[in-house]
Amino acid sequence: MSPGVGQSVVVTGAGRGIGRAITLELAHCGFDVIGTVRNDRDARALRAAVDRTGAAVRTAVLDVADATSCVRAFTEIATMTDGGPWAVVNNAGFAQPGAVEDVDDEQVRRQLETNLVAPARIARLVLPAMRDRRAGRIVNVSSIAGRVSLPMLGWYCASKRGLESVTDALRMETAPFGVQVSLIEPGSYGTGIWETGAGLLPDERASAYQEQYAAAGEVLRGSRDLPGPRPVALAVRKALTARHPLPRYLVGGGARSTAVLDAVAPTAASDWAKQLATGLRQAPPRVTRALARLRGR
Repeated sequence: MSPGVGQSVVVTGAGRGIGRAITLELAHCGFDVIGTVRNDRDARALRAAVDRTGAAVRTAVLDVADATSCVRAFTEIATMTDGGPWAVVNNAGFAQPGAVEDVDDEQVRRQLETNLVAPARIARLVLPAMRDRRAGRIVNVSSIAGRVSLPMLGWYCASKRGLESVTDALRMETAPFGVQVSLIEPGSYGTGIWETGAGLLPDERASAYQEQYAAAGEVLRGSRDLPGPRPVALAVRKALTARHPLPRYLVGGGARSTAVLDAVAPTAASDWAKQLATGLRQAPPRVTRALARLRGR
């Protein structure tokens, strides 16, 4: 039997996208999965969806951005798991798009509260029991955006980079107590996060970035054509079943190539490429003509 199989695992944001894929993968591997969602309706829908696949999941209602909700949910989960779960997968999150100057303070706080503060709060709630058992795992789902900053996604990137720093520190702090911490860094997958992000774009009429927002909205709404998120779920499974889990799991060829290119390319060249991709710069005419000739082949 692999390490941890049969043990209890909490997956936050389990109702859709990456969270649902993780829930299904772990449930079919034999874990006792407790998926958290934001309301009873979503809880019923999640249980029914997993039941239809021949597996089972328990649920808990949790708004990760609300401290009271976190305490209430994890108090309930402690009674469901004989004192506390063996592992937590912090997956819940969203992407706030927009130029740095266009995202107001309230939106910034919501982004950081959900993607950065909440995983740390949840770790604080589950670590005492893990430490007492001298066993447990915490898996934080980040993004390639935690390594590579992109224009028009500055606050999302900030939340994920902050999560990476906190996860690194947590990994070192908890290792002496038998708690193993890993980070998952996916590229882009079809999860609904980007389609939701399209609805969070700032009002382009009041922005200096009107053209970029129009283009960004089309890209975000077209994300349904991206591949499904099962590779992310497989990486989480590895982090939970490996005897010695890796500190980081980069998921997807796009994430790996982006990380390498951003690390080795001069900053000026990397900036230029990202600005070009987001419409902040226009390619010189000779480059445009060369690309057109390549596409015509």
